[in-house]
Amino acid sequence: MNSVDRIAVDPGICHGQPCVKGTRIPVWLVVQYLANGDTTDDILKAYPTLIREDVQACLAYAAELARERIIPVGANP
Repeated sequence: MNSVDRIAVDPGICHGQPCVKGTRIPVWLVVQYLANGDTTDDILKAYPTLIREDVQACLAYAAELARERIIPVGANP
């Protein structure tokens, strides 16, 4: 199973935002926690319905999105 298979998009759940399959936990929230310095264990403690593979799937999904879209961050000198 591809880790991204753990992500679901359903227009009836969280307005169609990508979520961890079987939950209403959006991918962006998990990635935001990691970006803020929280650990996977911190996330699992806060969201006991998640498993470690769900957090990894969120990162894999975010990596795929980053590959598809360029967000300008300023010019390099």
